[in-house]
Amino acid sequence: MDTRAEQAIGTWLAALEQRHLADHTLPEVRRALQALSGWYVERRGARGELTHGAPFSSAGKRAAYALFYGPLHLLTVARIVEALGAAEPAPRQIVDLGCGTGAGSAAWALAAGAPRPRIRGVDASAWAIDESTAAWRTLGLDGRARRGTLVAERLPGAGDGIVLAWTVNELRLEGRERLLARLVVAARRGARILVVEPVARGIAPWWDEWGAALGDTGGRADTWRFPVELPEPLRTLDRAAGLDHRVLTARSLYVAER
Repeated sequence: MDTRAEQAIGTWLAALEQRHLADHTLPEVRRALQALSGWYVERRGARGELTHGAPFSSAGKRAAYALFYGPLHLLTVARIVEALGAAEPAPRQIVDLGCGTGAGSAAWALAAGAPRPRIRGVDASAWAIDESTAAWRTLGLDGRARRGTLVAERLPGAGDGIVLAWTVNELRLEGRERLLARLVVAARRGARILVVEPVARGIAPWWDEWGAALGDTGGRADTWRFPVELPEPLRTLDRAAGLDHRVLTARSLYVAER
């Protein structure tokens, strides 16, 4: 990631602090982050599914997610994109399915350099739409998001990218199957596809099925561990919440442009 991108991320982190700590104290955010972290570990459905929108169910959790998990996801995806060479050449546009805070697509776009790809995001949460739009604007990216169902979103083809970062688990079985079939079609049309999820095997029982289906289109599966020194204020929140993110971990499925 170039110096311009690193400066943009610094500006974004400062803007997140200013915006979200205006209404919440640091101890409040710490408690919300602890609750959110515990929910991710303990409160998954029997099939590894998440309750849709649960991370955004309270103002404190929304602030904690935006201040901590959004930046953490951006840093992780940026390293994955770099390791995969997914930014060369740069996609013309990136469709961010279940965009959340916009971190996945922002990381890919920033890694791509100039000219930055356009971003089109979709999410069921109105808060996520506002948050992702603000993030892309602060990061100097051309991004637009709308409220909608990611399973039904129009998918691009050759020359474009599709990212699903920490979102597939929010789909029920039928929705995941429909989406996978559509992604396979998009991959065969030449779209680049990047799926990112946590490393824990029990969290995503669908992972092997997706890996096989996207593997048939030329995709690859990877598990990542990136040693990192978190920037402030992430390091402060990490310590305050009793967490330890000296290593960023994730799994990815990636289909390169054909």
